[in-house]
Amino acid sequence: MARILIAEDDDNVRRFVSAALIMSGHEVEEAEDGGLAAEIMIEQEGNFDLLLSDIKMPVMDGIALSLEVGAKFPDVPILLMTGFADQRERASGLDALIYDVIAKPFSLAELLEKVEDALAGKPVEILTLSRREMNRAG
Repeated sequence: MARILIAEDDDNVRRFVSAALIMSGHEVEEAEDGGLAAEIMIEQEGNFDLLLSDIKMPVMDGIALSLEVGAKFPDVPILLMTGFADQRERASGLDALIYDVIAKPFSLAELLEKVEDALAGKPVEILTLSRREMNRAG
């Protein structure tokens, strides 16, 4: 069981992700935006096994949250989510800071697999990811 902090402004997505992770045996804390997630992370002194954050959010986006959490708690893996290609491009410069970016919409199986990979520190399979994205596009 891992402690996971979810930062997601969309209530439906946050509830879906949270429920899926809880059903998989993880302990989950939720935040509606990056600013709240940063406060929770600081209050709990980085005592999380994973930060799972949307990129595009009000108050503080996932990029700013990643930069703050990465600077203060470098041992916490960061997994980002986005449904926007331009946001994914913004995250590409953070390769040393984040584990990966999950493209929305994602399936329950894709989410759980990526979370488990991030928790295990498994190397990202760039070739497989690229093929999957190409299949979705065409």
